Amino acid sequence: MFEYAPAPESRDVVDLRSSYGLFINGEFVDGSGPSFKTVNPATEETLAEVATASAEDVDRAVRAARTAFDGWSALPGAERAKYLFRIARIIQERARELAVLESLDNGKPIRESRDVDVPLVAAHFFYYAGWADKLRYAGFGTKPLGVAGQVIPWNFPLLMLAWKIAPALACGNTVVLKPAETTPLTALLFAEICRQADLPPGVVNIVTGAGETGAAVVAHPDVNKVAFTGSTEVGRRIARAVAGTGKKLTLELGGKAANIVFDDAALDQAVEGIVNGIFFNQGHVCCAGSRLLVQESIAEELLEALKRRLGSLRLGDPLDKNTDIGAINSAEQLAKIRRLSDLGEAEGAERWSPACRLPEQGYWFPPTLFTGVAQSHSIAREEIFGPVLSVLTFRTPAEAVEKANNTPYGLSAGVWTEKGSRILWMADKLRAGVVWANTFNKFDPTSPFGGYKESGYGREGGLAGLEAYLDV
Repeated sequence: MFEYAPAPESRDVVDLRSSYGLFINGEFVDGSGPSFKTVNPATEETLAEVATASAEDVDRAVRAARTAFDGWSALPGAERAKYLFRIARIIQERARELAVLESLDNGKPIRESRDVDVPLVAAHFFYYAGWADKLRYAGFGTKPLGVAGQVIPWNFPLLMLAWKIAPALACGNTVVLKPAETTPLTALLFAEICRQADLPPGVVNIVTGAGETGAAVVAHPDVNKVAFTGSTEVGRRIARAVAGTGKKLTLELGGKAANIVFDDAALDQAVEGIVNGIFFNQGHVCCAGSRLLVQESIAEELLEALKRRLGSLRLGDPLDKNTDIGAINSAEQLAKIRRLSDLGEAEGAERWSPACRLPEQGYWFPPTLFTGVAQSHSIAREEIFGPVLSVLTFRTPAEAVEKANNTPYGLSAGVWTEKGSRILWMADKLRAGVVWANTFNKFDPTSPFGGYKESGYGREGGLAGLEAYLDV
């Protein structure tokens, strides 16, 4: 295997402050709760102190959003579009800075934040800017809901922000957004971008903190719409909290996606898709292809090819442009991955990882696959949210569908075959919000995304993503 010389991206492009406040009504202000540290998961170094928003701070943010709503919603769509276009262009101009900060705070490889996350963030703002003056053609009416309370996860901090803020603003709503506790820094940099774009004060407000802050956003009586991406457990609590309040709700929750490979699939292409499906972003992906269903007749050949490919993956410094697998986001998440992987072995599955030297500092887990997995095993049913792949086999398309749907989740799936008719048949039978054909983890702002069952409800992205932010 080739040895790659280090190719680190410089941190100098990021101007990190020692401490950050809340962004309310167009200004950075102190939080009244205790501050917390956000750390670099690759090194465990403290990056900054961040303010915690109390319920009183959240109330200030919601009141600012409510005050700004009258003026923002009254603007012609073409005028709102100008702000969104401006934000999109500034994101492109500051793309390198955003990518480096995302990798520092989150642990994902710079190649992913630079080539996937940030370009998609700009694309979402461009896309919804285009809709702002055309809402009457979308079929959902043109009346915005009011104040949107949005709570986002730590796996795609900036991208999840764009998925939520861009359509909300295009439709004329104002926003109070709560980023994840472990990854608040790119959201706070986005607040600076809002100021740079001269977005009217109060249209976007960002409150940082842990679960209590998010709960205060969800429970606030003057929030008209709640959007949440995260775990199914928290999603259930949110659904109970908003029941009977009249608030509109979208939930994008967990997943346990099946990546299904038939015997006529292009093997090398499928291997790349499997790797991308589960090891992209260290497996910190709700729609990750964490269950590999491979047709029995090619299982041995595919596994040999997959193991060879895993042996070539490079794990290490997220800021090195050669890195394929970065750091696990937090000590808590690493502990969960270890617990479920150990449970997989204890329940009888066979564990394999390539030879892989883990750094001494930071939170790391090697790319791992399990064979001999039964449908009853915990690793085949629970969302691990890490670089761990469970391998099962099937003989017929009907068996593949039955095994793929044998899960409480229904967010995504992948199908690998040369037969177009089989792809369409499978897509019709699979209970998943997104079905990829001969690819995986491909996103586009024009395409809706969301799930069935315990993966939530509602759609983000595309034309369907407007419905969640309009009074239909």
